[in-house]
Parts: sequence; structure tokens; C-alpha cells
Amino acid sequence: MPRATAPPPPVLLAPGPPPFGPAGSGLVAEIEAYLASLPAPARTPLPYACPYGSALRPWQAGHPEPRATLLDRALGRSARPVPVSAADHLRLASRYIGAHGWLQGAMWDAAGRVCLLGAQAAVLAHGYGTPATVRTARVQLMEVLHATGRPARSPDEYNDRPTTRESDVHRLLDGAAARAARLGL
Repeated sequence: MPRATAPPPPVLLAPGPPPFGPAGSGLVAEIEAYLASLPAPARTPLPYACPYGSALRPWQAGHPEPRATLLDRALGRSARPVPVSAADHLRLASRYIGAHGWLQGAMWDAAGRVCLLGAQAAVLAHGYGTPATVRTARVQLMEVLHATGRPARSPDEYNDRPTTRESDVHRLLDGAAARAARLGL
């Protein structure tokens, strides 16, 4: 007659992390010790730069959207413009041209491309700045044109010259924005 055998006793593990896997192998502690030994600048997080390009951002990114208040909606009027400096207006105009395209000989076309004046008008029409801001910005454009030896009767005349390229317009807008920022405009 066969004898009945008792089941084997259960295996008890010591309390704490399991003896296998990354937590139990000491790997985590080793990595933490290594990271703690690095000098401070090596641990400073840097902004991630994607090697595949950047995400598309709207041309007005960084500026709030114009929002109609309850009173504006009740009276049926458009939202108040977002206050921007002349320097910001010029930067926005450059970004608008970059987003929608540039052209010569017309303020805009059916494809949405704009000239220098068209970009300034579009920024104003989207609710950024006031007509006074645009006038101040245009004065800065004229100052930069004359200071750099490119005299013109207006920025629009410079825009429509056959020798002017889109990159020239962006450089003009950047220079005028920098000048306006230095002057606190």
C-alpha cells in the first residue's frame, strides 16, 4: 500500500524588493548613484529638439487671442484689440508672411499671400494692435530703410522693387522690430 506523502512546505521570500528584475538587482541604485555623481551642468534639462523638425505653430503664437467680453457680445461689436508694441507688430507681420506667403504688386492674392502692407493690415485685422501701432511700426520701417542706404518713398515701394526678395522683407521687419524694441516702442 502506498504511503501518503505530505505536500512540500511553501517557499517564503524575504520581505523587500524581489531578488530578480531591475529593482532587485541593484541596477536602479547604481544608476541613481551615477546620476548623483555627475556635475550639476550635466544634469540641467535642456529643451528637446526633435531631429525630424518642429511642430507647426500659428503665426500669432505667444499672444492671446482677441476675446469679446460679455458687453461686446451684447452690443454686437467686435472684441477689443490685443495691445501689442510696435516691435511685436513688426514681428507678427514677419511671422504672418512666413505662414501665408509673400508677394509683390498686390496687397494679397487668392492663395492668401500678402505683401508687407498686406501683412500689417492682416495683423491689425486679426485684432493685434491699433492703427497707431501700425503707423509707429511703418515709421520704424522707413527709418531702417534710410539708415541702411535703401531709401524709398514707402516700405511698399521697397516691397515691390524687382530686386527685393522675401528674405529682404524679413530682414527689414526684424531690423525695424529690433530698433523699435531698443526705443521702447
